Order: sequence, then structure tokens, then C-alpha cells
Amino acid sequence: MATLTRPYERIDLRTSPEIKELIVRAAATAGLSLSAFLIASAQERAKELLAENESLTLSPRDWDAFFSALDNADKPRPKLEAAAAEYLAWRHRPDRL
Repeated sequence: MATLTRPYERIDLRTSPEIKELIVRAAATAGLSLSAFLIASAQERAKELLAENESLTLSPRDWDAFFSALDNADKPRPKLEAAAAEYLAWRHRPDRL
């Protein structure tokens, strides 16, 4: 027997009438439904925000310093090891999510 899965999740929002009208007008201008406009806009902004916060751009000087630090990273770092262990313990706690 096949199991049924829900292909979509629901997001409920509350906003002022003024903001809703603004978004409805923008969606109509773009030729999109309100839902499609909100999803496209939120997805685009989410990707921008994550790209800004999950990537690192280095100057050539900083790039050299970064690789130099990696090359010299063979000595023990007890505080770093303790922080990593603490993070892993926190990440795997069942009550975290």
C-alpha cells in the first residue's frame, strides 16, 4: 500500500491591511498570485541572506594568512578542542530542536 505524503508545508502570516495591499499590488504587477509572489520573494531574500552569511571573501593577503595559519595548525589547541566538543554535545542534544 502506498503512503500519502504532503508535498507542501503551510505558512500562516498576519499583517496589516496596508502591507497586505502593497504586497497584493506588487504580486499583480509581477503577474503572480499572492502565494507565488510571497514564496518567490522570501526564497530570493533567504538565498541572498544565507550567501552573505555563509560565504567568506578574502583579499589575497588574508588568503595567504589563512593558509599560513592552516599550515601551522599542528600544535595542540586545548581551548579549541574543548569548544568543538562543547558544540558537538550541544548540537546533538535532543531538546535543541
